[in-house]
Amino acid sequence: MRVFENYREQRFGNATTNEVIYTPPDDHEIILGLMKNLENYINEQDDISPLIKMAIQHYQFESIHPFYDGNGRTGRIINILHIMLNDLLENPILYLSEYIIKNKSDYYRLLQEVRTRNNWEDWILYILKGVEATSRETIIQIKAIQNLFLEIQDKVNKKSPKVYSKELIEILFEHPYCKVKF
Repeated sequence: MRVFENYREQRFGNATTNEVIYTPPDDHEIILGLMKNLENYINEQDDISPLIKMAIQHYQFESIHPFYDGNGRTGRIINILHIMLNDLLENPILYLSEYIIKNKSDYYRLLQEVRTRNNWEDWILYILKGVEATSRETIIQIKAIQNLFLEIQDKVNKKSPKVYSKELIEILFEHPYCKVKF
């Protein structure tokens, strides 16, 4: 498989010391086996909280690191899908990327601590804090969008009552590049 040809030399290290901290698996069959194990874990019916399970599977996916590029984005998409499949979200609006980027050193440190010290508790707490912080931020953003919608609705109604249409304002919020046929 082409994905793995360029992948074989990928290593993760300390940017200051150039010390190799982690080398992901590089054998095609090993990666396939690990991905199958991850798939089984994701689909296994158990009593583990979906958010804790998400933290564990995120660690698994990032440790397998199956692609040359895009593992982080793919891992975060898997997180959102997991949350949605477990009925914790109706729409894919929880983006952990900002939290992870803001706390990147903790993210990598805790990934490594799971590998070297079996420190699952701090890793899971990190992910849960990320979900909480991101959820709070998302609620603030949703409220700001709702307020902006009402403000624009009122402004257009007052300044251009002949043009005003609630449906038009809704379409503009859904499709900012709006076409006449909408």
